[in-house]
Amino acid sequence: NGGGSLRVRVTATGEETALAGIMRLVAEAQQSKSRTQILADRAAAWLFYIALGVAAITAVAWLIAVGFDVDVVARVATVLVIACPHALGLAVPLVVAITTSLAARNGILVRDRLALEKAREIDTVIFDKTGTLTEGSFGVVGVETADGWSEQRALALAAAVEGDSEHTIARGIRHAAEERDLALSRVTNFEALKGRGVRATYNGDEVYLGGPRLMEMLDLEPPRALNAFAEQAASKGQTLVYLITSDSPASNGTGEVVAAIALADVIRPESREAVRRLHDMGVEVAMLTGDSEDVARAVAQELGIDLFFAEVLPEHKDEKVRQLQQQGKSVAMVGDGVNDAPALAAADVGMAMGNGTDVAMHAAGITLMRGDPLLVAAALDISDRTVAKIRQNLFWAFFYNAAGIPLAALGYLSPVVAGAAMAMSSVSVMSNALLLKRWKALQ
Repeated sequence: NGGGSLRVRVTATGEETALAGIMRLVAEAQQSKSRTQILADRAAAWLFYIALGVAAITAVAWLIAVGFDVDVVARVATVLVIACPHALGLAVPLVVAITTSLAARNGILVRDRLALEKAREIDTVIFDKTGTLTEGSFGVVGVETADGWSEQRALALAAAVEGDSEHTIARGIRHAAEERDLALSRVTNFEALKGRGVRATYNGDEVYLGGPRLMEMLDLEPPRALNAFAEQAASKGQTLVYLITSDSPASNGTGEVVAAIALADVIRPESREAVRRLHDMGVEVAMLTGDSEDVARAVAQELGIDLFFAEVLPEHKDEKVRQLQQQGKSVAMVGDGVNDAPALAAADVGMAMGNGTDVAMHAAGITLMRGDPLLVAAALDISDRTVAKIRQNLFWAFFYNAAGIPLAALGYLSPVVAGAAMAMSSVSVMSNALLLKRWKALQ
């Protein structure tokens, strides 16, 4: 910083840092047990008892056949040596340790190993629109007013009403007012109407700002002067909000629509490619949004999305997930906000965008650290490769035992050969698992 001064504020240290949190989640994922791991552990335990049983039968059978002999002891020892379940015990945890670390290096943080295992079964992916498929950064692209209202006055009042809101639409409206150097009025009694808009008091009058669901709640229709503007905005996939006030004599105290504001949410450049790759994998893509049906349809058509749910209230998002599950679909939900948490938890696999809220990331089994929708396809891909490697390892582990134990019991193998075969089974499992290191996230 040259000759200037630099002040740094430390907000977290040690175990409280983001890096420590990522390392902790990776460690938890590696320690947690999936269904396949539990099955392998049980198989290893049964193999131990089977080996003891076969060894006992071998001893009794050979003692009856040839009497006590050094070769009988050697054959029993051979059975016990070749049945050592080392490879079976390594088959699953070694693959999982490699894939969770590899996925983390590529921006895919696995919080729950079961989620990684189930991801390969996904046939439908639901994206939350705002902040996931889109940048989540709205900008005002047009303002249309009713008679008696100027564009500046309407935008200034809208920005004032949105002054205490954290919604991305509110930030876009405030930013537009700031760019035009508009003086903002003082409002009181601010209230966020969940899934509908906001309300505040200005000069003793109620002022509302929101979309179609707010209009429905207030039982209002926009004036004809705004219809053409609204239709044009909808055809372009823009989000439309209405400014409603009761300070006009024509409102009779019930509220009058005095302006319509069109905002555009920029679609992420990676979203279209992400949808295409999911389609190539045979996965259906759906979208959830609280926006109007026209806006949702325009975005869905632009990205090639198969199915969309529009005007969905935050508390109803998980219902849409269950609706698809009831149709027999295996569903993954991708979201970034607090309102997405119930849907992320309800889905077969929840994937949270890393640029989202902590609540969303805790509700999801997988976190996409770069906030890139392309990583959804990468997560499904590494899940498929992980399960494939686990199955291959289990096959080789069982193959050595299934082929070796009968040969050892019949006296065709020596203890030296059995020891070498047992070692080779572990080496083959480890070598096969290490091949996963060649995997890279889809570019």
